[in-house]
Amino acid sequence: MGGLHALKIKYRMPGNVKLAAVCDIDPNKIDKAKKAFKNVNLFNDYKELIDSGLADAVQIATPHYSHPEIAKYALTRRIHTLVEKPAAVYTLAVREMIETADQNPEIKFGIMFNQRTNPSFIKAKKLIDSGELGGIKRVVWIITDWYRPQSYYDQSSWRGTWQGEGGGVLINQAPHQLDLLQWLCGMPVSIKSFVKYGINRKINVENDVTAYMKLQNGADCVFITSAHDFPGSNRLEITCDKGTILIEKDRITVYKLKYSEKEFSDDGMKGNIPYTKHAERIHPLKKPYGFLVGQHTKIIKNFADSIMFGAKLIADGREGINELMISNAILMSDWLGSAVSLPIDEVKFLEMLKERF
Repeated sequence: MGGLHALKIKYRMPGNVKLAAVCDIDPNKIDKAKKAFKNVNLFNDYKELIDSGLADAVQIATPHYSHPEIAKYALTRRIHTLVEKPAAVYTLAVREMIETADQNPEIKFGIMFNQRTNPSFIKAKKLIDSGELGGIKRVVWIITDWYRPQSYYDQSSWRGTWQGEGGGVLINQAPHQLDLLQWLCGMPVSIKSFVKYGINRKINVENDVTAYMKLQNGADCVFITSAHDFPGSNRLEITCDKGTILIEKDRITVYKLKYSEKEFSDDGMKGNIPYTKHAERIHPLKKPYGFLVGQHTKIIKNFADSIMFGAKLIADGREGINELMISNAILMSDWLGSAVSLPIDEVKFLEMLKERF
């Protein structure tokens, strides 16, 4: 991801952003960077890059465990910091990042929750926040199109391990959906989960998850994800008292009821509730242009606009703790064999995680 983001910046796709330096501990990647990025300073130590004075901002796209360490160093030295998802592997580490960011409030701290720029989810959030569809009754999200063959895990020794990656599908692929879930519907208050580890893969982390969540208003939420199904599906259904939002791949369909379901039933009306239906397809950008001017680029541009013009961040780095709290809770529930309340016992979670190293 770091290489892709660097290319976007090289070609100035985010606008007022210039690639000043690249850092990597892998000599082979530094050699590739020499060829790809002419007249760009190269480092093999992130501290040297940050302390060089060459950069006003850094973008962190490293293995997950190192995000907090690098982010805290940059923020302490008053360097604007944009971190890839997930913010960290466990919530205690994110709290340290937040504390450091709060000590430097004028320094921007963002996170790469690029799915928040997807028009379908933006529309869904506006509908839910407006109250137009009434209260949420039920949420079901099935996202099983994160297909990853064994070769994906074999490409790097840190992948698919507790000590290197900190988890599997929940920590790597699904953070976007877990973030969107709480962004759209609010944080759950409890979670009961059923998790499978290393199904059809030579890994020991989770790659098949079913989680039952209770939302703050008492509504139920079911979240199902995997990384071993093909072709899989991606379907989000949010049922409200006055309508339903259905988002499937690149299409959003909104059903609006003439009466709330409760009102219709309580007033003794008969038959089905009259409703309107509106479907809209969001056309995805084709490669290679999608990589350069797509959702990631919008986050980078917004981050730069926040630094230069005071624009509100689409995804403040402090919000990274929310999806991670859900992710940690899903694992903890399965490890304990019982439902857990949120916020979880964060110290206990870290102890249980380390037992799996």
